[in-house]
Amino acid sequence: MRVISPKRIREAIAHHPEWGASLKTWLRVAKLAKWKYSAEMKQSWSNFEKVGVCYVFDIMDNRCRLIAHIDFTFQLVFIRSVLSHSEYGKDGWKNDCDSD
Repeated sequence: MRVISPKRIREAIAHHPEWGASLKTWLRVAKLAKWKYSAEMKQSWSNFEKVGVCYVFDIMDNRCRLIAHIDFTFQLVFIRSVLSHSEYGKDGWKNDCDSD
């Protein structure tokens, strides 16, 4: 997969260095993946859920959430945001994931 906006991962690590290893692992897994549909993602990253048009990946035992849109046809992952558990709970990110 080609990952668009890995800068969001770098910014998250700058604010939360403790997330670094886990986010870098997710990025490596995503770049090496050739996912054709969401069920295949479970083989390489089991903790995620689909919310609207987005996929929410649990990182570091749910301390961090990575929200992405995935285009399986063109093999693209668009990172929308990387949030702490408390930021995620505010639900502001959901506007980016509406299916309309």
